[in-house]
Amino acid sequence: MPHDPTLVRLANATLLVPFEAYKAPRWILDGLAEGISGVCLFHNNLESAEQITELNAHLAEATDTPLISLDEEGGDVTRIGQAHGSEYPGNAALGAVDDPDLTRATLRSLGGQLTELGFNLDLAPTVDVNVADDNPVIGTRSFGSDPELVARHATAAVLGLQESGVAACAKHFPGHGATSQDSHHVLPRVEAEADLLRARELLPFRAAVDAGVRSILTAHIEMPALGGPGPATLDHRILNGVLRDELGFTGSVISDAMEMQGVSDRIGIPEASVLAVAAGCDLLCLGRFVYADGVEAVRSALVEAVRDGRLSGERLEEAAERNAEMRAWVRGAATREAPLVADDIGLSGARRAARVHGVLPPLRDPFVVEVDAPANVAVGEVPWGLDPWFPKVERVAPDPAAAERILDTVGDHDLVVVVRDAHRYPDARALTARLLKARPEAVVVEMGLPIWRPECGAHVSTYGAAHVNGRTAAELLGAPGAVDAAPVKG
Repeated sequence: MPHDPTLVRLANATLLVPFEAYKAPRWILDGLAEGISGVCLFHNNLESAEQITELNAHLAEATDTPLISLDEEGGDVTRIGQAHGSEYPGNAALGAVDDPDLTRATLRSLGGQLTELGFNLDLAPTVDVNVADDNPVIGTRSFGSDPELVARHATAAVLGLQESGVAACAKHFPGHGATSQDSHHVLPRVEAEADLLRARELLPFRAAVDAGVRSILTAHIEMPALGGPGPATLDHRILNGVLRDELGFTGSVISDAMEMQGVSDRIGIPEASVLAVAAGCDLLCLGRFVYADGVEAVRSALVEAVRDGRLSGERLEEAAERNAEMRAWVRGAATREAPLVADDIGLSGARRAARVHGVLPPLRDPFVVEVDAPANVAVGEVPWGLDPWFPKVERVAPDPAAAERILDTVGDHDLVVVVRDAHRYPDARALTARLLKARPEAVVVEMGLPIWRPECGAHVSTYGAAHVNGRTAAELLGAPGAVDAAPVKG
């Protein structure tokens, strides 16, 4: 039985799809012309500013104002800075400064850069309240652990991005900050009373809604006090009773990636997509690896679900209308003069965020030991550390047994130990402790959250591992040719 073209077009309107190359394949261009709402680009689509601009212009020619999106949070999660690290310091650093005007200006500048490249939807900001120290997926992506602080920076970030003409997307609703598991791999469960969740997790989302955020992205987490069993992405009570009715959100609800195991592991991506739209998701972010055949499977599942009576045509029409409204907003925003990108605002923010505990000694030809830490799926493989600024740098595995060999290599050089979220990795702490036992005057640089601070000669906290965070640390340590930084003493 042939598919109804109108129904197929409505199903297409719920799709935000990836593709596999630096150039748009024919199936993407045809799909956009046939009603697919937009695309989500990842680093495998992004090679250079010239290539990105050309690609996005080609995508924009396929239909009237497609959504051209990416995950560009600045800081540790960057797509346009994947090759060398971001020129923006990230949320934890901005939260440490706690100047909403800086956050607004930083996100406006980032949005201006995205606009110049041809993007019109950024799956940012992250507004989760990071209350779990061992959170494996949020961490420095959060503005902090204080709901009020996160809420005021959520407002600033949304305003800044959208002043640049880029639609913002607050995530991960209803809040991924109290988890110790990663929804890329499992379905985390948040056990907390509803009153606490409203005062903590929901406060920044309420602020984002009040700031006029155009979209909100769901979390594949289970929050039984607000909804039922299963992921929030598939929970009608959470997406409608809480987000729509309680918080008053009227924009597009975007799913987190449907290929993540937290939502589709047991039932598959097509079925999870049907349930997500039925629950209230308007736009399905399919993920990074769901290409032509996978997109067709999701589209067909949506069409069949309507035919079978499991999904109403009215729900598809509602979703399509909301996504059309967001496309109309970015179309109107594109007619305004785009703000200029503010030179060095990211470096300025990173400098203001840096904290020094103790007194930094003058370092002469130091040896930098970087203790490796695994990157989570959201961050990916992005360069970090101090290697660009120092000639003697070694990246080592977090193996305490290697301490003696490392000390022999360092020899008489001044020692700098660089860690990243050391509080989450016992072996990294043990190795660092052994190095410090032999060299108590050494400097430790923490490029994640500074929850663990050992006794050492001096301790530097950067609140992130972006390129500008690393440069700031290098300045403080007196790297050759570095500009003097002005850290806040702690």
